[in-house]
Amino acid sequence: MEIKNYSSSTSGFIFLGLSSNPQLEKPLFAIFLTMYLVTTVGNVLIILAIHSDSRLQTPMYFFLSNLSFMDICFTMVIVPKMLVNLQSETKTISYVGCLVQMYFFMAFGNTDSYLLASMAIDRLVAISNPFHYDVVMNPQRCVLMLLGSCTISHLHSLFWVLFLSHLSFCASHVIQHFFCDIQPVLKLSCTDTSSSQIVVMTETLAVVATPFLCILLSYMQIIITVLRIPSTAGKWKAFSTCGSHLTVVALFYGSVIYVYFRPLSMYSAVKDRVVTVMYTVVTPMLNPFIYSLRNKDMKRGMGKLRDRIHS
Repeated sequence: MEIKNYSSSTSGFIFLGLSSNPQLEKPLFAIFLTMYLVTTVGNVLIILAIHSDSRLQTPMYFFLSNLSFMDICFTMVIVPKMLVNLQSETKTISYVGCLVQMYFFMAFGNTDSYLLASMAIDRLVAISNPFHYDVVMNPQRCVLMLLGSCTISHLHSLFWVLFLSHLSFCASHVIQHFFCDIQPVLKLSCTDTSSSQIVVMTETLAVVATPFLCILLSYMQIIITVLRIPSTAGKWKAFSTCGSHLTVVALFYGSVIYVYFRPLSMYSAVKDRVVTVMYTVVTPMLNPFIYSLRNKDMKRGMGKLRDRIHS
């Protein structure tokens, strides 16, 4: 049988999609369109509420507004194309389009993780060193942390896209996923990457694990600090400021660790599609609810925004 090479920019890929059952496509389209609209509207409201309330002009809400913006961009890279494919018989994407989607998916996804790490550092300073909080978490430093998050994430994405652009894709060009993710695309490659995979995986581990370790170490220090507080009410008040952030971290990293921190030989297309939906669609949709329903300041900010809209 003739083996074809699909590495040129004129060739493309075919998505297997979320389900092989055509009867499920319309219900799935309705569900994911609703989730996408809720995600977009919810995160836009978070951004507007933060920027319209002077009492929310703090480092924590600065990072939260940027996290909401990244969530909008993150879902925009994945969901619209997925919705089009659910209504189309040919679920295709060009080779260049696949690389572009993968670039921005990784860039916005990694920026999300670094922003979550920045928010953990913010909570650490607020609890461990409250009297110097305004000095340590000054606006200039917050902007630098944001720029650093974006720069590292985009450089990591560029590194991966350059690596993948040198691969050849032979025989099958069907991606067993609903978007161009790393593992499904690598499974299609007929290029021997054993010599370079160690370097690539080491770089990926360093970039992806750094914010997670930062969050872990920050919360270890937070727990130590909170346990030293004599009153139970004081301990509860300190922990309550971290509740929303911890919930989002658990949702985001729980699914990311399951999908990416495994050998390629353990890759499971069906399970990974389900878990990937969690952090690409569900978590960005839930973030506005988590931060607004469990946060008095955000509730007040949302109330003020609602009053402004009505007036």
